[in-house]
Amino acid sequence: MPSRERNKFVKKNQVLELKIEDYAFGGKGIARIRNEEGDFVVFVPNTLPGQLVKAQINKSSKKYAEAKLIDVLVPSENEVDVPFQDIPGAPYIQLPIDLQHKYKKESTLSLFKRIGKVENIDDLFDEFVTSPNLFHYRNKMEYGFSAIGYDRITKTDKDEFTLGFKRRGVWWMGDNLDKDSGLFDKQMEDNLKNIRKYCFNSGLDPWHGPKKTGFFRYFVVRKSFKTDELLCNLVTTSVDLNNFDLQKFATFLKNIFGKRLAGLIHTINDEVGDRTIATSGSLNLIYGKDKIVEKLLDLNFEISMKSFFQTNPKCAEKLYNKVIEYVLEDKTKVDNTIIMDLFCGTGTIGQIVASKSNNTQIVGVDIVASAIEDAKENAKRNNVNGLKFYCSDVGKFLIAHPEYQNKIKTIILDPARAGIAPKTLQKIIALNADRMVYVSCNPATQARDTEILRDAGYLIKKISLVDQFPHTSHIETVVLFEKS
Repeated sequence: MPSRERNKFVKKNQVLELKIEDYAFGGKGIARIRNEEGDFVVFVPNTLPGQLVKAQINKSSKKYAEAKLIDVLVPSENEVDVPFQDIPGAPYIQLPIDLQHKYKKESTLSLFKRIGKVENIDDLFDEFVTSPNLFHYRNKMEYGFSAIGYDRITKTDKDEFTLGFKRRGVWWMGDNLDKDSGLFDKQMEDNLKNIRKYCFNSGLDPWHGPKKTGFFRYFVVRKSFKTDELLCNLVTTSVDLNNFDLQKFATFLKNIFGKRLAGLIHTINDEVGDRTIATSGSLNLIYGKDKIVEKLLDLNFEISMKSFFQTNPKCAEKLYNKVIEYVLEDKTKVDNTIIMDLFCGTGTIGQIVASKSNNTQIVGVDIVASAIEDAKENAKRNNVNGLKFYCSDVGKFLIAHPEYQNKIKTIILDPARAGIAPKTLQKIIALNADRMVYVSCNPATQARDTEILRDAGYLIKKISLVDQFPHTSHIETVVLFEKS
């Protein structure tokens, strides 16, 4: 068996200083190594053109390599100062928003040209939908405790009680959040250092990732923009629980946040896996209520700690408005018909369509049981009729219900990041709908599905981009397909 040819440009785990020259989809900066062998591309996530960065090679081939970012040594000339603490969840917060939009639009549309083979995608572009709130737009944040912290001066790890976020690319190292990050609630984040101090003074240990020991694990907060309330969840192990007074902790939070504190939940998580809510373990209400209410397009939604809900609700309204605009564009395909809402989640889009159309039946399908339960409850609460929700794998549902074939004129698709499984997509195509409105949080998989849909006769009529997560590489797309 012949030996693999050695890469002449980089070695795995090699640490390099790289100048970022260009931007690719998904927030990957492009650097180039030039020597007598030629030019070689290195992709570095969460970087920007103009930056000089330190990065470590973690994957390589003959044509290119991928590296993880260790540190930004010299910022881009386009970056500006902001009054927020830098965190991994906002790698582009120092880049002016108009440049963020430019990079996102160009790199996303290029996917549809390259992967989806849609040469005229620029002509089909409809709108770039911006977030109403550029800062403090998130309604949920998860802060992690760690026994290993990061020293920002020496740029090394140290033994320290931390509460904040993991350092980028380092699963076992925490980084204290000492002030507002610009993404979540300012009052909460400015007080996180006080919450950390209270927990430290209890004498109990934070979670030690490598050792899998400790008491404090996570502090999770949900916020309602409708009521301005905060719902908190302290996640700990059961070890030493008798030595921590949860009622006193609730009083401590009430003294800080007053009436804004909707409730405090305590979750026991003794699993060694890195997840906030364990598959086995208890969840107890310590103070107040265990749910908050949010409003989207005049509909009210009750949200628990486990509920899925749009992270940026103000921008989600604009996303849903764009989806509804595409769905209702041809009312003859909507009124007095059945609309299939596949991967429907908590059924928000279907409820809004039902409330804005005449005698339309919505059939919503999702595999997540808790999401379907929430969908049914929300439909009752909002008094919206004509909805049927099924908890099922979409592919299996379509096999079990052949009666819908040739009966559906409009399909709404909103799959997870992995996109639609090829076999499931073929079953969806077999429904023979006139139109599909496809919402995606991962345009790369949507571009892949676009080629399959085109081969089945579905062509893009319009595409819009929605910036639900400013200061990150994420972008959502809404595409209207029509059968040619």
